[in-house]
Amino acid sequence: MYKFALLSKKYALLSKSLSAVRSPLAGLLRFQSNSTRVKLRKSSFPCRTLTQTLCLRTNTQTSSSDYHTQSEQREMKYVLVTGGVVSGLGKGVTASSIGVVLKACGLRVTSIKIDPYLNTDAGTMSPFEHGEVFVLDDGGEVDLDLGNYERFLDVTLTKDNNITTGKIFQFVIEKERKGDYLGKTVQVVPHITDAIKDWIESVAVIPVDGKEGPADVCVIELGGTVGDIESMPFIEALRQLSFSVGQDNFCLVHVSLIPVIGVVGEQKTKPTQHSVRELRALGLTPHLLACRSAQPLLENVKEKLSQFCHVPASNILNIHDVPNIWHIPLLLRNQNAHDAILKQLNLLSIAMPPALKDWTMMAETYDNLTNSVRIAMVGKYVGLTDSYLSVVKALLHACIACSVKPSIDWIAASDLEEDSAKLTPEAHAAAWETLKNAACVLVPGGFGDRGVRGMILAAKYARENNIPYLGICLGMQIAVIEFARSVLSLERADSNEFNANTPDPVVIFMPEGSRTHMGSTMRLGSRRTLFHTTNCITAKLYGNPQYVEERHRHRYEVNPEVIEVLEENGLKFVGKDETGKRMEILELPSHPFYVGVQFHPEFKSRPRRPSALFLGFILAATGKLEAHLKGHQNGI
Repeated sequence: MYKFALLSKKYALLSKSLSAVRSPLAGLLRFQSNSTRVKLRKSSFPCRTLTQTLCLRTNTQTSSSDYHTQSEQREMKYVLVTGGVVSGLGKGVTASSIGVVLKACGLRVTSIKIDPYLNTDAGTMSPFEHGEVFVLDDGGEVDLDLGNYERFLDVTLTKDNNITTGKIFQFVIEKERKGDYLGKTVQVVPHITDAIKDWIESVAVIPVDGKEGPADVCVIELGGTVGDIESMPFIEALRQLSFSVGQDNFCLVHVSLIPVIGVVGEQKTKPTQHSVRELRALGLTPHLLACRSAQPLLENVKEKLSQFCHVPASNILNIHDVPNIWHIPLLLRNQNAHDAILKQLNLLSIAMPPALKDWTMMAETYDNLTNSVRIAMVGKYVGLTDSYLSVVKALLHACIACSVKPSIDWIAASDLEEDSAKLTPEAHAAAWETLKNAACVLVPGGFGDRGVRGMILAAKYARENNIPYLGICLGMQIAVIEFARSVLSLERADSNEFNANTPDPVVIFMPEGSRTHMGSTMRLGSRRTLFHTTNCITAKLYGNPQYVEERHRHRYEVNPEVIEVLEENGLKFVGKDETGKRMEILELPSHPFYVGVQFHPEFKSRPRRPSALFLGFILAATGKLEAHLKGHQNGI
């Protein structure tokens, strides 16, 4: 009772201080005397309060409530995925795959990604720097790994599922400025580490699968590699978390590299040994090793790793190169990774054998496809394919539904421009040859004026030659600019983003946007688009004649003043926002498939539920769109 009294006192002080702080964590830890719900946006999710968490840790019975279920009676289980040796080993895919296998065992799974960088979120980071910015329903601009979690686990995450150093420091500094630390010296330990632990425990209980009550297991991925100076506060916080929740509620999976050195092809274990040694020196001991390698690990290599890393050989997993990433959950299942994790978390008694029949069929279906479709991807950031990761995945989902393999031809938009013909004639010729050999053209989102003239030329080529065209965000605005220049003869038509002094601004800055702050000032998150005609390709593809909800990320929009003249000349805006002033979807009725959307349909695409627009795009490229639309009209 004495221990519980101290914990209750600590909670009372924490509750009093948090109630006065405006921050993401304060929103999560909103304590109300008559409610146990955490409010996020317009929805409320049942959630265990900090009082109940403390009571559970001390084996004290809590009062009954309307959301107590069998799963909630159990304490939250945590699976931490860390990385060593080098970055880019695939921690995100590994963490997602662990979630898939645990979900296949009948458990409910949620995910958290920790990014140790000082940015508050990924919104202001260049795609060349960190890959694409993934957008969530609530408007969160987060790391691309959260996209992997959503696609693999089929869940809808929140922006608080992405923890950054910037968010944590901002929260702690705001509290310090308000005097909530009662005059104490604010330090990394305990204030930063306590904030990290509280954030993790609060977010872990938010349901993300559409069901009531918290999940059974929370998979946490720690970005970076062990030893990074930015990761140290998180390592310490996670060490404390592992101690506080108990060994039956914490499982650590360390992802490391097994390189092959020399002509003899010997698999080297020394980098992994050093990585594990450093991790252990920081107070965390891995329960499983996930070893990345080009080829399967040899048995003697496993034995050596087991001996020097103090991990049982049965808990050493080999994640070698596979034909596609959907094989990773199957690799884990075949090596009984689920048994090792469930045993560590004391969940063997309630878990079922993993049911991955559909997942296996999906992976094998892709491997056995023979026909392909050539897709011209005309973009700004083609030097790093992760810049368009969700677009690539959405194309993959749609292609598999059409029984073809995607063959993506990456075209740097600047190579299509006339200047390129003079400076780099070979690249210019190759880019145009690639474009002309493609079955369809896709122009994805982006910012800045680099490559815009090349995108306009690509859109014009697709429009004039009846090539299926899909423009996403910037790609839609490019279609409007090209149409205004070529059809309306407004040669200087442009976007205010590229030319602030254009006499014919067909794309303008949003009135509510901020010109001084870049972060979180765009139109973000899931928004409703209303169809203004049911007789359009987009409405038929979505199967909903009234509206569609998709995620947005933009700060420029089509100028409402030019809509009438554009539509009089054949370009139709079939979808608008709820005010009717913001253009969301354009189509060219005289074209087999010429569609531009202001939103990003790729963010909601799933392996078994491809995006309707991407599906229509691939169907058009393979000559199957008309039959598909007729089939849907006939109720097939």
